[in-house]
Amino acid sequence: MGGPLSAPGSDAVSGSAIRQEGLDLLSTAVIVLDSEQVVIHANPAAEDLFHVSRLTMIGHKLHELLAEAEPVGAVIAAAAGSAARFTEHDVTIGLLAGPAHRVRTTLTVTPWETGTGAGFLLELLPLRQQLKIAREERLLDQTQVNRELVRNLAHEIKNPLGALRGAAQLLDRELERPALHEYTQVIMAEADRLQSLMDRLLTPHRPAQPTALNIHEVTERVRSLILAEFPAVRVIRDYDTSLPSLTADREQLIQAVLNVARNAAQALRDQGTITFKSRVARRVTLVRRVYRLAILLQVIDDGPGIPEELRERVFFPLVSGREGGTGLGLTLAQTFVTQHQGIIEADSQAGHTCFSIVLPLRETAVDAGAGTPANRT
Repeated sequence: MGGPLSAPGSDAVSGSAIRQEGLDLLSTAVIVLDSEQVVIHANPAAEDLFHVSRLTMIGHKLHELLAEAEPVGAVIAAAAGSAARFTEHDVTIGLLAGPAHRVRTTLTVTPWETGTGAGFLLELLPLRQQLKIAREERLLDQTQVNRELVRNLAHEIKNPLGALRGAAQLLDRELERPALHEYTQVIMAEADRLQSLMDRLLTPHRPAQPTALNIHEVTERVRSLILAEFPAVRVIRDYDTSLPSLTADREQLIQAVLNVARNAAQALRDQGTITFKSRVARRVTLVRRVYRLAILLQVIDDGPGIPEELRERVFFPLVSGREGGTGLGLTLAQTFVTQHQGIIEADSQAGHTCFSIVLPLRETAVDAGAGTPANRT
């Protein structure tokens, strides 16, 4: 077991010779050791995992960072003995700092030329992160399948639907008994309703029209629409007003957030609160791609929650927990968010349902100073 950390000595090996830029962009925690297993570099993901700054880690032996060094030491020894990359898929490491003192990881050790001699490069990927990546990839695959299914279904329905309405219209003109017109009017009205539904199904397939906008332009527009449609619902704004602008399709984002908020308002049944909460998210990994900054928008309500049997399928098309619901609102919201390289997730229990939308920011558009919560009303 390693002891408490102290400041590194003056003879600590500098990591400046390592190709730090490439390692620092990785979402996997990476630590570079010299031949004596002294840390000479650690990337930001390693800082997050170990809950220790890289300046504190550099110059210390690896075992000084760990409460249990034996499992990691065994993998290093295996890589050194074979002089080749070695991976152990379930290694539990004990940490000296942070809330999670034991973390299960996949550990890969690679013999590494440090510039001052032989050493080792350690890659540690927590199993929870692997599960998150796998879930996001599965979600994207499911979204694509849903999109194609819905699109094909809409196209197949539109043509016979048009013919049905046309026939009802012709029949309506030929009927002599006024009482019978009621039936043809019902046919045409229902055909129009289905036509509108098909148009909604096909809407996500129009080309995006990106423009610079602030996420609060979206939430304020949605807020006004929700208050107009559901005047008894209270809408709270909890904004970080320092968030930078992003490049996105305004109408698509408004529709995505509106679908989520309207879904929440309908669940509240005219009594309750919806909260729009915006924050900056740092070092976000979305399906193996790392973004330094992203916008996190949460739509929170204090309604009854999503039924447990629907929670895993809430974004599937034609799945609805509300009588008379089409089951398309959240599906379209997911489609629009995915088209912006973002993700949308739901966490629900009785009294608290939170839909989280994460939209990555392009590096050139990031304001590094963003992130101070403000303007809570």
